[in-house]
Amino acid sequence: MDSLLLYNNYLIAEKRYSTHTAEAYLRDIQQFMDYLNSVYQITRTEGLSHLHLRSWFASLSANGMEARSIRRKISSLNTFFKFLKKRNLISNNPVSKVITPKIKKRLPFTVRESDLQFEGHENKLSTDSYKDFLADTIVQTLYALGIRRSELINLRIKDVHFKNNQLKVLGKGGKERIIPFGQELRLKLERYLIMRNELEVKDENVLFLLANGKKLYPKAVYLMVNNWLKSRTSLSKRSPHILRHSFATHLADNGAEINAIKELLGHANLSATQIYTHNSIEQLRKSYQQAHPRAMIK
Repeated sequence: MDSLLLYNNYLIAEKRYSTHTAEAYLRDIQQFMDYLNSVYQITRTEGLSHLHLRSWFASLSANGMEARSIRRKISSLNTFFKFLKKRNLISNNPVSKVITPKIKKRLPFTVRESDLQFEGHENKLSTDSYKDFLADTIVQTLYALGIRRSELINLRIKDVHFKNNQLKVLGKGGKERIIPFGQELRLKLERYLIMRNELEVKDENVLFLLANGKKLYPKAVYLMVNNWLKSRTSLSKRSPHILRHSFATHLADNGAEINAIKELLGHANLSATQIYTHNSIEQLRKSYQQAHPRAMIK
């Protein structure tokens, strides 16, 4: 079996990565193999040197690729070569001698709390457009729960427990987590379900459906979020992930414990969550510099 196909099966079946994540890994690896074939006329994975990788990374950098993206490609190749070595398909991992480029820490973009105002909960539904109400509900759900776009798309009706005001999410690696929600989102979801039940439903299990009764897909969610934010904020970045950043940042700004934020986000490691603490500190720094009479004295 081809090594890439074997590796793809491993990512999906054993690591339980999503198809989207597996494709990203394979795309990085294929780009490297295409480079090897083009520059060195090499088509095999055995006997590669760290110099081959350094050559590729140097070419990527010369073409303007940022260090963060290069680090991701190094990680993709490192995981791939470890897989091959463990199965005795290669004798050494050439990535082990590669020095990863340093990157500057970037604070995540967030939406201001004042810009996240949602529709009310009037009892009359006749004047509401399902499409507009769906977009409003999706944005509010992403912000209130901090879930990923893929997690939102795969939510089922039975995952929402109105009695306890909590929701079950299936995250990366098939890991489940429980997220509580407030009365505002509860009312919005209850109202949404009334409108949803009037559709010609194609899938009785999926929570969020398009106006045609079909399941959401990534591009549709992105466009709904992008358009919703575009009408309310001047941010240049308006993706669903911005709402996840906003969820975590606003929790940290209001004193939430870092481990609690980690669990709510479904992060495997605390290091991935600590960026939101840094973001809060940066906001404090700005407030201090703007307000303290001695802050700018040198």
